[in-house]
Amino acid sequence: MFQFHSVEQYHAQLRAGHATCVQAAEHYLQQISDKQHLNAFIDVYSEEMLTRARALDEQRLATGKMGRLHGVIIGIKDVLCYKNHRVSASSRILQGYTAIYSATAVERLLAEEALIIGNLNCDEFAMGSTNENSAYGNVLNALDETRVPGGSSGGSAVAVQAGLCMLSLGSDTGGSVRQPADFCGITGLKPSYGRISRYGLIAYASSFDQIGIFGTQIPDIALLLEIMAGADEYDSTVSDKAVPAYATQLEPGRKFRFAFFDAALNHPGLDPEIGTAIKEKADELRQQGHQVDEVPFDLLEYIVPAYYVLTTAEASSNLARFDGVKYGYRTPEKNLSLTEFYKKNRSEGFGVEVKRRIMLGTFVLSAGYYDAYFTRAQKVRQLLCSKTASIFQSYDFIMMPTSPVTAFKTGEKMGDPIAMYLADIYTVMANLVGCPAISIPLFQHSNGMPFGLQLMANRFDEVSLLQVSNLLLQAKSV
Repeated sequence: MFQFHSVEQYHAQLRAGHATCVQAAEHYLQQISDKQHLNAFIDVYSEEMLTRARALDEQRLATGKMGRLHGVIIGIKDVLCYKNHRVSASSRILQGYTAIYSATAVERLLAEEALIIGNLNCDEFAMGSTNENSAYGNVLNALDETRVPGGSSGGSAVAVQAGLCMLSLGSDTGGSVRQPADFCGITGLKPSYGRISRYGLIAYASSFDQIGIFGTQIPDIALLLEIMAGADEYDSTVSDKAVPAYATQLEPGRKFRFAFFDAALNHPGLDPEIGTAIKEKADELRQQGHQVDEVPFDLLEYIVPAYYVLTTAEASSNLARFDGVKYGYRTPEKNLSLTEFYKKNRSEGFGVEVKRRIMLGTFVLSAGYYDAYFTRAQKVRQLLCSKTASIFQSYDFIMMPTSPVTAFKTGEKMGDPIAMYLADIYTVMANLVGCPAISIPLFQHSNGMPFGLQLMANRFDEVSLLQVSNLLLQAKSV
């Protein structure tokens, strides 16, 4: 029976003739079929993937050559364009739309001979924290099917959690990779803003969005980051900084400096078990010779309001293009005025949460409220960037919970959007300042659910972030 542990182990099996790409593809297709009720996938590219897997096996046997992702089976969130495949952002307004080009990140995976197995369910337009806002229905948490998997990249998290693919891609605007990784007991990395090209990523909030990676092994995540990162002529916001060899730089060779905020670890909304576990981990790190200090931080309560003002403003602008004229959902009603036609298309095509955020964004950008909300939120963002930069002059990482709670029951928070938004208190900071952040699955709650430790590093210091994550996960497995 085929088993996957890591890309390195899988490639060793292929070279030794103990496995084939076709066997791997058939294994995962069977797993998807057996666990279809989890609703992680929207489309599965079965025949296409088997055809490509056969071609890779033939190529390897004929030439002995293998790309860095030869036969590695990856799922992609339904916000990433893959040429000649459907992409909808899990929204009715884009149902049936076929991508006419591929995202740069997807192209780079394919160039290294990865196999894309399908596109993954998510909250509509990446707006949500539970994967309950999808036009295709809820995704279930494989550890407890009565609980949410987190969002918005819930399908991407569950696909790795449940063994439906080797790795997956999500997008992270305010925690949409880290929070579902936390709820599902796997690792989720959000790189620095601009580290991976956003070309071909359907936008939610353009100055926040970043493609992220789900996996179980840090070396695998590092390899995907190394392949996808780097300059791109199609994205003016992507960095042209040199891309380190992340996958071969995972040995730290030094002790690290950690900062934490008392306001975060003693927040009234934080589950006491989560706070205690992270404080104990801080003590353990001190005993191992690392520096761990409490640092003053007085902006925590401003983070979530600033985030939602700015992201909804950007969303109201980005989503204006979806009007039913050139593509996407179009109302069946006839003889409407142009204004009525637009209203019908958008009212019927968008879900409740997307409409809520569009209206909120339009409100904060309106003439009478622009300075009161949008301008002030930008000032908070600038203060936060300055404060964070100051902290990283003295420390390598900021240590925080990923989520204030473990995965909660399906439907539990859907009636209270404010409570849902406040649950993002620990993750949105990294998106506001553009720094890399990771959630690593170190802990188990008394309710049986996993939860992770979140670490943030200085901008473009993914090397240190991956090193310390690898160190912590190796220590856990001992």
